[in-house]
Amino acid sequence: MERKNVLCFDMDGTFVDFYGVEGWLDDLEIHSTRPYEVAKPLVNLSTFARLLNRLQVVGYEIRVISWGSKTGDDEFLKAVKEAKMRWLAEHLASVEFDEIDVLPYGTPKWSVLGKCGEAILFDDEIGNRRDWEGTAFNPEIMFEILKELLN
Repeated sequence: MERKNVLCFDMDGTFVDFYGVEGWLDDLEIHSTRPYEVAKPLVNLSTFARLLNRLQVVGYEIRVISWGSKTGDDEFLKAVKEAKMRWLAEHLASVEFDEIDVLPYGTPKWSVLGKCGEAILFDDEIGNRRDWEGTAFNPEIMFEILKELLN
């Protein structure tokens, strides 16, 4: 069975303004999920949701592959994942993601894919784009690329 094309999105710094939350680093050091809960979007979410939904209709799998905090333990990772899931449910409720992975910080993002066909990553971290086993883009051109995929 042939797998569909896969679009993978990082969250923090890609479409969520996590790093714009005042005191985000101090919060992480005390294992507070507040920055994940209050972060504003970096993109127009209505446009983003419409693009993602249209891409799913034409056969793309839509996934989130994001890291947890650099600080903390398994319990904090679980809390971060729950906060990210709530953010997605609140801000992108119309999108039914095919999969959402919140990995321990530093885990290679490609490691959760397995054999999935052509996978594209949108991520603000250059190291993640460089290490990606597929095509990876800076989120600055994300909408442009997503619109191209629909043509």
